Amino acid sequence: MSYIQKNLLPNEKVLYYAHVHWAVYFPSLFLFIISIIFIVFSLIKASVVSVAGSPPAQPTMDNILWGSILCIAGFGFLFSLFLAVEASIIILTTEFSATNKRVMAKSGFIRIHTLEILLSKVESIDVKQNIFGSLMGFGVITVTGTGGTKQGFRAIANPMEVRTKINQIIEHYGQPHSV
Repeated sequence: MSYIQKNLLPNEKVLYYAHVHWAVYFPSLFLFIISIIFIVFSLIKASVVSVAGSPPAQPTMDNILWGSILCIAGFGFLFSLFLAVEASIIILTTEFSATNKRVMAKSGFIRIHTLEILLSKVESIDVKQNIFGSLMGFGVITVTGTGGTKQGFRAIANPMEVRTKINQIIEHYGQPHSV
């Protein structure tokens, strides 16, 4: 069960969920591709790949250089796998929603950050997108409460839509209704 589902108040229901954009995988994907290119190129240039029946090549400065580049590319490859695991953890452990009573968010696995602000106490919802984020449809959403409480959540998919939906929910549920 998710953090948000576990922490709902009586008569509280989730009206909108936001999720993390798959763009969090971009750094690992970029490093993975670069590493593979350098690994293949290094193997070819250093003649590490031996042809069946041919004697092993004598070490030369070129072979040592390309062997070193191969080692660095190998570490880059391993680091790209680490970044992919980290991105997966971010996607699996980040929750962001608006209920009929609060804006709730949680991120982290071991070091957990939570945000729970009553709709009537939400002062602003800030959206920041760089050029790449604008093109790909993700950004950072920062929710600010009336007491100065401020929490940012990065790589949220469709951040403008998220802000609009939360503002609509605040407009409908966040103000006292006259009878």
